[in-house]
Amino acid sequence: MKFPYEKEHSRIFGLIRRPITRVNFWSKKFERWLEFTMIVDTGADYTLFPYSKAEDLGMDLKKECLVFQTSGIGGTERVYLFKKMKMKLGEWTGTVPVGFLARDDIPPLLGRFKCMDRFDFLFSNFTTY
Repeated sequence: MKFPYEKEHSRIFGLIRRPITRVNFWSKKFERWLEFTMIVDTGADYTLFPYSKAEDLGMDLKKECLVFQTSGIGGTERVYLFKKMKMKLGEWTGTVPVGFLARDDIPPLLGRFKCMDRFDFLFSNFTTY
């Protein structure tokens, strides 16, 4: 698999590029795979979505998830953690833990725990392999 970095404007740096990949997650709501463009975030402990994506995936966060507080560079946040979300990346299909933040102003992040840890990623010349 090969994905070019995504270009985005930054108020501080001007044009920046972020490593991305396309990942499929199973939607209980639509009973099919939904594709998401995600930032490949080697600093994220686990895979994380904004709150609104839970509806697309057919998740009832209050009934199906463990709720806890987490701290990071942006401060303390409430996270709804679903421990076994069906995911497909390339030819691999399996389950990964996925967190949903209690807000929508973050992009989907592909994290390390039981997800990126399974694969080899190469970041080279503004391309993710």
